[in-house]
Amino acid sequence: MSQDPNEQPSPGMSFFAEIAKAMSSKGPVQWDVARQFAMMTATSSTSEGNVDPAVRISVQQLAAVADMHVRDVTGLTTTNTMKVPEIDVVNRSMWVHHTLEAYKPLFTEFATSIYGQTLINPNSVTLENTPDLSADVPNELNEMISNLTKMMAPAMLGMSVGSMIGQLALRAFGQYDLPLPRDPATQLLFVARNCEEFARDWSINVTEMQMWLLVQELTFHAVFKVPHIREAITIAVKNHVAGFRPNPDALADRLGTMDITSSDPAVMMQRLLTDPTLLIGAVRSPGQEALAPILDAMISSVVSYVDHIVDTVAGRILGTGDQIAEAVRRRRVEAGDQDQFVEQLLGLHLTTFQIDRGHEFIAGVIERAGTEGLTGLWKRAGNLPTPNEIVAPGLWLERINY
Repeated sequence: MSQDPNEQPSPGMSFFAEIAKAMSSKGPVQWDVARQFAMMTATSSTSEGNVDPAVRISVQQLAAVADMHVRDVTGLTTTNTMKVPEIDVVNRSMWVHHTLEAYKPLFTEFATSIYGQTLINPNSVTLENTPDLSADVPNELNEMISNLTKMMAPAMLGMSVGSMIGQLALRAFGQYDLPLPRDPATQLLFVARNCEEFARDWSINVTEMQMWLLVQELTFHAVFKVPHIREAITIAVKNHVAGFRPNPDALADRLGTMDITSSDPAVMMQRLLTDPTLLIGAVRSPGQEALAPILDAMISSVVSYVDHIVDTVAGRILGTGDQIAEAVRRRRVEAGDQDQFVEQLLGLHLTTFQIDRGHEFIAGVIERAGTEGLTGLWKRAGNLPTPNEIVAPGLWLERINY
């Protein structure tokens, strides 16, 4: 039966044509696919306007005030000069662009750790132990699965990574929502739209919300500008990401439990390939298990130190930032699935327990040595608390000879 030349291809077939084209390139992660999915998720496939120049100017003016206080309270610097850091006020699309570039080495490391160098060529990718679905799924889906198996892994990673980053773009305030150093080290992002929407949702004055978030971003920026802090956390995260081991049954298990009630095979396949649980199908190694409490102690101490500084500076500038602090920190520990998957990949555990433990550590140091005692965190390499010390601030102070 000949095809009508005027007949338009179905959306599902168009979807797979684009994906098949993108998957033809080499690499452990298909970054073109990741970018497409991230942008599509972040913008709902609509055109996104540029940030109002007046907002850019206003944010930079607020940053000058915030930066002065952060430097004064922390004793740290945010730039190599006395100039205020340039705040890159961005929309969600630009945040996606910068974030994919910043985290590309980590996700590539992860892909290599679970698939190995032998799977970098998509034509060599095979799916083993895949159940026979011929009796259970539509023939069209069965055929598509067969055609995609040789190149599934890099594309699956690209789609999952893109979907996760796109979801994060809907919530991110800046670049330190995930409290990790990022490259380039001089960059500071601020997502104006997300700040404004969050302020409206919580009935917070937008200018006060902007100021509070700028203080938080600049404090993280100052901490991660300390070379040995930046290096210690970066190395620990890289070691965690590289420590995953492959779970060959992850995809097969997911295929076996996939809902096949949808009449659109493309929808079913897209749901499968953007499912980040497949990324966590990788198995944690003994090395990761040993590293986890060390990384937890480092991250919780840094986050809690930043919280202390933000509260102090907000008290100076805003009179009180209690409402904003409660709202932002509640959201931090009530992260959605996408946030949690990224946190698991990178070895972060921003749970209420971890944050409370960090806050108790900071309070314990201040009680014993005053706020000046907190400067011991940055004085020299190796001063971040160990798992034993995060619950015993006196032990930490003794070790660093404060």
